[in-house]
Amino acid sequence: MALLAGLAIFPLVFANGLEPGTGPGLIFVTLPLAFGQMSGGALFGTIFFALLLVAAITSAISMLEPVVEWLEEHKGVSRAKSAIGGGLAIWFIGIGTVLSFNVWEDLHPLSFIPFFEGKTVFDLLDFLVSNLMMPLGGLTIALFAGWAMKRQGLAADIGLQGGAYKAFMLVLRYLTPAGITVVFLYNLI
Repeated sequence: MALLAGLAIFPLVFANGLEPGTGPGLIFVTLPLAFGQMSGGALFGTIFFALLLVAAITSAISMLEPVVEWLEEHKGVSRAKSAIGGGLAIWFIGIGTVLSFNVWEDLHPLSFIPFFEGKTVFDLLDFLVSNLMMPLGGLTIALFAGWAMKRQGLAADIGLQGGAYKAFMLVLRYLTPAGITVVFLYNLI
């Protein structure tokens, strides 16, 4: 879906002579301008942002599920209570990012560290997730799948055998961790 969205978004942006930008700037600044300049833009913009809302909600649910499951299994908390508690915790963190664009725009909690000087709560969370958590999560998954999972289980899960499986394992065990490590270190510099 993300690939299809990119195939629709970038031609729209370039056709209107706008700078694509990245992240929230692309979604909440550039795209509304692009939709505003096209015929039927209000309709297509409404459809696009409705679909974006659905994508965000389903992503949030999938990210909340491990927390809910862990609280159920290890702490004996009911599914409803753990979902509500986890959802509220995430909501409060989200409010901090929203306030970073208005009321808290002058709040820079880690400004005593030169690298984080001038970064708002949103900037800090964006850096944490994009540059630390996602690469480390990908690296952990690659290492676990490549080195810790049993061969039979992995082969059955991906449906590869023989030479294709060996090539896949070579990429998964060596190239993927090396590539993720390079990206991780590059983003920290």
